[in-house]
Amino acid sequence: MAQQPLIELNDGNTIPQIGLGVWRLEDADAPSVIAEAIAAGYRHIDTAQAYGNEAGVGRAVREAAVPREELFITSKERTSHQGYDSTMRSLDESLERMGLDYLDLFLIHWPVAMHGRFVDTWRAFIDLQKQGRVRSIGVSNFLPEHIEQLAEETGVLPAVNQLELHPYYQQRDVRDFHERHHVAIQSYSPLGSGAVLADAEIAGIAAEHGKSIAQVIIRWHLQQGLIVLPKSVTPSRIRENIDVFDFDLNLDDVTRIDALDSPDGKTLPEPAVMDTLF
Repeated sequence: MAQQPLIELNDGNTIPQIGLGVWRLEDADAPSVIAEAIAAGYRHIDTAQAYGNEAGVGRAVREAAVPREELFITSKERTSHQGYDSTMRSLDESLERMGLDYLDLFLIHWPVAMHGRFVDTWRAFIDLQKQGRVRSIGVSNFLPEHIEQLAEETGVLPAVNQLELHPYYQQRDVRDFHERHHVAIQSYSPLGSGAVLADAEIAGIAAEHGKSIAQVIIRWHLQQGLIVLPKSVTPSRIRENIDVFDFDLNLDDVTRIDALDSPDGKTLPEPAVMDTLF
């Protein structure tokens, strides 16, 4: 079983550095896929209300071969549920769907700042954490100015921000901001929605190490202190994606991957223009 490194968060809690992303995983398939992941060594599962599979994730957790306290479960609030009172109800609904007493991490999925609700939503998150119904609280797709507004108006920084981040879109200036403010970054779409898997430069590095391209990319995330959320429903790839602790990328490897960064590398919507209440 893979050793699972932990990242310490700014609230004193810890989070497994590799998690299984379950976007587009069918609810009915979640128990078997997550059972495979747990057997491979995953202890961190990342879902969202909008994914439509919280019930399946919850069933997987309840039926897991390891105790609940050994698992780290994240969900994210729908943008349409933002606001103080609706957020309190929203978490109740997630916990009921999942059949769980608490979440390890709850995130605001998108800021949708033009609707003006994310600060009141964050106030609800703070109270949910105080009540013990959520262990850690964070955000997703937030820009530095959004995080600064949360800190200025509530005095509480997110423990994490979940961002699209991969070798083609490395967000170095944003990462510098997060490091200064002790906000951990979770990398979603860490393989560039599959685009990076065809990269010849990384293929060469993978061949030198006797590893797959995906393993090299995941290792790149880990060595930079990022929390990485690869997604797969294929048992062999689930196992492969966590089998990344028996090699290290050297300085030349990292430099070659760092050079792949592009301002046009983003594959998903920009947070500043995302205004859909879903």
